[in-house]
Amino acid sequence: MITRTIDRNFANMRLDRFLRKAFPEESLSVFFAVIRKKKVRVNGVVGKANQMLVEGDVVNIYENFKSVSEDDKKGESLPLASAAEAAPATPSSGDTPQRPDAKSATGFAKNKSTWGRHLTGAEKQAHWGAHELDLVVQTEDYVIVNKPSGLASQPGSGTRPGESLVEYLWEWGRNEGLDFKPTIAHRLDQETSGLIIAALHGDTLRDFTRMIREHVVDKFYFALVKGNLKKDRGTISESLLRTDSAKGSKMLVGQDDENAQKAITHYRVKQHYEGYDLVKIKLETGRMHQIRAHFASIGHPLLGDTRYGDFALNREVKKLFGLNRLFLHSCRLEFDWQGEHKVFDCPLPKELRDVIKQLKPMRFERPENNFQRSRR
Repeated sequence: MITRTIDRNFANMRLDRFLRKAFPEESLSVFFAVIRKKKVRVNGVVGKANQMLVEGDVVNIYENFKSVSEDDKKGESLPLASAAEAAPATPSSGDTPQRPDAKSATGFAKNKSTWGRHLTGAEKQAHWGAHELDLVVQTEDYVIVNKPSGLASQPGSGTRPGESLVEYLWEWGRNEGLDFKPTIAHRLDQETSGLIIAALHGDTLRDFTRMIREHVVDKFYFALVKGNLKKDRGTISESLLRTDSAKGSKMLVGQDDENAQKAITHYRVKQHYEGYDLVKIKLETGRMHQIRAHFASIGHPLLGDTRYGDFALNREVKKLFGLNRLFLHSCRLEFDWQGEHKVFDCPLPKELRDVIKQLKPMRFERPENNFQRSRR
């Protein structure tokens, strides 16, 4: 048994977060397991992951962690390291704007050989699943996943049972011993790749849902569009109205209808190519198909878009460059969480980088590097 008495450095902290900070060398799955198996008691009562600790609480852990010395396993109440000493260091975020009152943590997506390319049914059965999830970061509160193109965010019509990101996250959660089904806080279109947040607790899900509704989660995308934009930086502010038909849902732009929703998309050109522009996009609102519908409405549809795009051009770029998917990728998430500024980056997947390599760059002076961050 391991005993810890909560001091001022760990007061007002959730039990699962305390375990993570106090025992940084143990894996997160270990903490989930001991809590689920009721091997953690606070003042003699079985502890819960989201339980808030107060100064003076006695935490007993009925499990011998490998990272704890034998002297520390004898049940003595030992002083704790400070939260700053127990927390693992976080790397800096490079070109990320910093605030003087906030720490910053950065995550980078890994490369997966099977993600982002079209697989046969047999390959999906063999490769796609919880074991292939590309987790950019895993915390006690949430995970951020690099979703591949072709994988639906959640179950629905046209998606076979067990073949959505949410269902893979459920499988992963069971393997990790979670007592809550991981739930995505927002969605990406099936054809879109990149970063997506999944909450690991109900209160975390409520927090992220509120933050997204209040537009304090900054979401950035890369897209390759038809033609060259007249302005290197701009904003598309046109309402979107959803329509449903047998062929699927679609958004109509600029409709004078009481059901139309406000939609705002900011963009800047990263590079002009002959016949195409690579743009970085920041969403102020997050409507269904917002980026795709907005750029199509100004005559610059996304390459590979089978719903709003230039179908003849799609066939041409598929033949010329091997583009077999929508060129839209969620490349960055920024938000504040528990007093820290979080930044997570995800570079273009290989199949999109391969397309870019085949394009002919035009002489171009890039605009200022960063978007203006949302006001908090």
